[in-house]
Amino acid sequence: MARILIAVVPIYGHVTPMIPLAKALAARGHEVLWSITETFRPQVEAAGITVARTEHTRDLSTDRGEYVPGGEKLEGIAALRVDLEFGFIDNAPRQLRDLHDAAADFHPDLVLADTGCLAARLFSEQTGTPFAVLNVVPMVLTSRDTAPFGLALPPNASALGRVRNRGLQWLVEHVVFRGVQKHWNKTRRGVGLDNSGWLMDAPKSAALYLNPSIPSFEYPRSDLPESVHFIGPVPAPPVADWTPPAWWSELFTGRPVVHVTQGTVANAEPELIAPTLAALAEENVLVVVSTGGADPSALGLDEVPANVRVERFMPYAELLPHVTAMVTNGGYGGVQLALSHGIPLVVAGATEDKPEVAARVAWSGVGVNLKSAAPHPDRIKFAVRSVLTEPRFAARAQELRAEYAEYDALALGVEHIERIVGVPALD
Repeated sequence: MARILIAVVPIYGHVTPMIPLAKALAARGHEVLWSITETFRPQVEAAGITVARTEHTRDLSTDRGEYVPGGEKLEGIAALRVDLEFGFIDNAPRQLRDLHDAAADFHPDLVLADTGCLAARLFSEQTGTPFAVLNVVPMVLTSRDTAPFGLALPPNASALGRVRNRGLQWLVEHVVFRGVQKHWNKTRRGVGLDNSGWLMDAPKSAALYLNPSIPSFEYPRSDLPESVHFIGPVPAPPVADWTPPAWWSELFTGRPVVHVTQGTVANAEPELIAPTLAALAEENVLVVVSTGGADPSALGLDEVPANVRVERFMPYAELLPHVTAMVTNGGYGGVQLALSHGIPLVVAGATEDKPEVAARVAWSGVGVNLKSAAPHPDRIKFAVRSVLTEPRFAARAQELRAEYAEYDALALGVEHIERIVGVPALD
């Protein structure tokens, strides 16, 4: 069996998808150690995984105002630039120190990281220890067939499209994100490493790139690295002590059920929830809102339309089988799980990776991209009516559901990791 050291960006949406895979590896007899901040220690230890204490890594803030003045108002490329430079890159040397501390006695055979954990690549280059990636966002790797990540443009593999892609890639690297790339190379030199290529291609040097999606949702690439493997969505961790709310039986009355969520990060203000409730107040649907843990009172949800039910949290394994359509800000994991249940989507997101998620929803034909974090209620109403009444959305979502069903993320993830560390495959 192998010794596997786990390191992820300390954000909820990066930690949670790794937990089921970590448990599956431990169940196979591998020794698993997770280097994570104290914020996430209870969550990881509750899964039975040993935690290595961190002294240097910082939790990443979801408030960009802590990084730059006015950062909380940024969207799109500007927001992504701040996230990369002041969040991911600046934290990498700190997290690298903690990885070395954890590895001193553990001697890992493999470092398993999420897409954004730059410290894993730095550690691998310094020590020669291979690293594997569990992707948590739409694929960031450059390709001759796609525009650069962050522009939320559809793929184009034609001759003219590839010219477009090359030109945009040069523009992104040398103009739009020039400062970010310089900061990345300065950070590398600060830990004794040479300059490297484009930041977003850092995962290309991974021995393994696990993509928890399916080919029909991700843009096709004729130059996809051999290290990339689609494994389907990582299942949400089970919740043993959850009790259904009193209204739960209303899910079975025959009315369409529209689930509304802003995820677990960008939920401090009801910028999507509020206009959605206004949009659907008079519609013949049951609207089920999850605040992602936020206090409904703090979001102004004490008084809601008669067709709305609000909860802080509902396990997706319990809820999604009853959902007809979903309005979401485009969290990658939630979208994958929704599509694995054949649910068409209305997506409204403008920060982090959400524009790229929304673009893939539209490109794959499973929903509507509203291209705004706070769309007008009329636009939401029209979009929800569209995904509920136009057969093409439900039909395409069901096609993807069938494709998702062909994948077992945990079994495939363990199989690929064991191949990398030299463990014989399961019979």
